[in-house]
Amino acid sequence: MLKPMSELLQQASQNVQLITAQKAAEELKQNKGLLIDVRESAEHFASPAVGAINIPRGVLEMKIMEIEKDPERPIYLHCASSLRATLGAEQLARVGYTNVSVITCKMDEIHKMHQH
Repeated sequence: MLKPMSELLQQASQNVQLITAQKAAEELKQNKGLLIDVRESAEHFASPAVGAINIPRGVLEMKIMEIEKDPERPIYLHCASSLRATLGAEQLARVGYTNVSVITCKMDEIHKMHQH
């Protein structure tokens, strides 16, 4: 039986750390974490968040190991609705990353992260 996206998201959300943009901004200032935009490249370039690198969800597990070798470094994922970020965080945990958070707010809040 196929699972609807809402069920997949609910299951994935139970296994990932969810965080607001404001909390993520505070933590990033302290811990030198990595902010990753998992939207498609065209979405990222049309509306990038300050300090975010773009690794589209479809290649996240393959590309992250080239960029970050430390499985304990704080990683913050965002997208337009937190769906792709949540699914991505679940996959990064499976790969072995232990400190991954999903920014759960809309893009306008993520854009405001560095304005405070």
